[in-house]
Amino acid sequence: MELERYIEELRSLVDVDCGTQTHEGVAQVAGVIRELWKQEGWHTEQVDLGSAVGPGIFVCNKPAAVDYDVLLVGHLDTVFPAGTVAERPMSRDENRLYGPGVSDMKSGLLNILWAMRSLGAEHRNRLSIAIAMNPDEETGSVHSHAWIGKLAKQARCVLVCEAARADGSLVKARKGMAGYHLTFEGVAAHAGNEPEKGRSAITAFANSVLAINALADVARGTTLNVGVVQGGSAANVVPAQLKAELDVRFWENDEYDRVHQALTQLCEEGFLADVTTRLMRVNHKPAMAANEETQLLMRLVEQAGQQEKINITWQAVGGGSDANHTAALGIPTLDGLGSVGAGFHSPAEWLDIASIEPRIRLLKRVVSML
Repeated sequence: MELERYIEELRSLVDVDCGTQTHEGVAQVAGVIRELWKQEGWHTEQVDLGSAVGPGIFVCNKPAAVDYDVLLVGHLDTVFPAGTVAERPMSRDENRLYGPGVSDMKSGLLNILWAMRSLGAEHRNRLSIAIAMNPDEETGSVHSHAWIGKLAKQARCVLVCEAARADGSLVKARKGMAGYHLTFEGVAAHAGNEPEKGRSAITAFANSVLAINALADVARGTTLNVGVVQGGSAANVVPAQLKAELDVRFWENDEYDRVHQALTQLCEEGFLADVTTRLMRVNHKPAMAANEETQLLMRLVEQAGQQEKINITWQAVGGGSDANHTAALGIPTLDGLGSVGAGFHSPAEWLDIASIEPRIRLLKRVVSML
């Protein structure tokens, strides 16, 4: 393959500020990738997912198709704020590429394109192939999961092209995740003159953290983490308000049901007299687990690896992706079909240059065997 061409195309995607809330940047990336697909003669559509997010992009080789042999999935957004690209645009050393979203997941978007560019005409004619690229995966695909789910239900299988793990492993399972906002409303009062008239939102919150932490089941992989807290106005004022953000992770969807029910009940009961607690779920991704059909798909990927002389290993990982949503629909789904990378969501994010060409070959081989 023409590696330098690939790297320059990747630069055109990485060197754009496109955090989920930077709608114009997401739209710019969408436009660049859509134009690349148009140049290959594939049917493309810009998908309006509402004013809260940027556009999605749909690509297919057979516009009249009702069902698809495969749905390939990637996302256009990153987690990084505007200004990140100016601070650290895409760079490289002898072995790695660096930059915001270089492996999560601009390279995955490009790998899909390059795999389909070189897919034999006999397979393009035989197969009905769809590609969905959404603008809000990094915030839970709240506005796009219904669109991707609809496409997944029309497909025999789903291949999500997030990066392979640092050791080259693909992803067979992912933890589910849910995000909540908690709001505590108490009563303000002077902390010195008449503290008895106050009702502390912070005290209620402190009580809640202990109760929330107690819902975890480490043995089953169920974790709860209060990661953001904002409250109080001054040291001499009984705090009337506090807001907190909670992250929940789980391997089993039944475990999530247990936690959600318990959280709802705890917040209805409250954590301190005369302090109201409101719970709002802001996102949710069900756990991704391998059913029997998915295990058959895993065997196919392993056979493709043997043919391409690529050792295939699997991991179950804690982070969520769009694979969680499609797997929960019962559609055979695998993830991690991008190039090898790590350091996701951090300034240390990297992509292994040597893995680019083999992983494109692997993805092309897998699709050709469907």
